[in-house]
Amino acid sequence: MVMEALILLAVSPLFFLVMVWEYRRLRRLQGSQDYHWKEVVCNLTLAGLHQTADVIATLLLMPFFLWLYQYRLFDFHLSFGTVALAFILQDFCYYWFHRASHHINWLWASHIVHHSSQHMNFTTAFRQSLTYPISGMWLFWLPLILIGYPPETVVLIVAINLAFQFFVHTRVIHRLGWLELIFNTPSHHRVHHARNPEYIDKNFAGVLIIWDKMFGTFVPENDDTVIRYGIREDFTGWHPVTATFHHWKHIFHRAMAPEQSVKSRFYRLFGPPGQD
Repeated sequence: MVMEALILLAVSPLFFLVMVWEYRRLRRLQGSQDYHWKEVVCNLTLAGLHQTADVIATLLLMPFFLWLYQYRLFDFHLSFGTVALAFILQDFCYYWFHRASHHINWLWASHIVHHSSQHMNFTTAFRQSLTYPISGMWLFWLPLILIGYPPETVVLIVAINLAFQFFVHTRVIHRLGWLELIFNTPSHHRVHHARNPEYIDKNFAGVLIIWDKMFGTFVPENDDTVIRYGIREDFTGWHPVTATFHHWKHIFHRAMAPEQSVKSRFYRLFGPPGQD
C-alpha cells in the first residue's frame, strides 16, 4: 500500500544501519557466509518490486475498501485503546494469513519467495513477492474494515506490523528474556525459517507469539539443533524473476496437465504445498 511504502521508506535508514551492524558482527564469526552479495542485490530488488506492486494494488483496491467501509459494524473513534485493539486484531489476522500461506498453494506461491533463501539475515526480510496482491494477502485485512476501522488506519497498522518483522530476521540476536513469552523474536523466527523437520510450519507470529501458543503451532528454538534455512526443494536461485515465479510456474504446470478432473486441477492450485 502507498502508506506502507512511505512508512518503510521512512525507516529505511534504520534498516540500513542495522544491516551494517549485523554484517560487521557476522564478519567476526569464523567462516560466516551469511551475506552473499548476489543474494543481497536479489533481496533488495525483490523489495522494490514488492513495494511497487503494493502501490498499484492500493490504486486498484482502495475504492473497494472505501465501498466496503460503508457497511461497517461499528464507528470507532480513534484513541489509544481502539488503536491498541486494532494492532492486536490485525496481528491475529496476520497469524491466519501467514498460517494459510504455508498450507494453500495459491498463497504459498507468493510466500515461498520469502523462504527461498538459505541464509538468515536482515536482508532476508526484504525478500518479498510482487504477487501478494494477486494471491490475496489483502483479503485478510477486510475483517478490520468491516468491524469499523478506516482503511487508511488498517494500512498504517499493517505497515507497522511488517516493519517490526524486519528485526526478527537475524542470527546474531539470541534470546531476549521475558520478551520471548509474548513477542515474536529472532529466536522464534529462526525456527519459522528452518527446514528442519521438527521446525517446519511453526511460529507463524507477526508481532505476538501468543497466537502460536494458543493454536498449537509454537516450537521453541533448540540450542542443540543446527538450523538449516530455506525450502525443502533446495532452491538457490538469485534471479528476482526466477525467485518470484518459480512456484507459480510449478502449480500452473501441474494444474494444466491433461486428463485431470476439474476437482484435481483446483487441488493443484489450492491444495497443500508438496502434495500437488
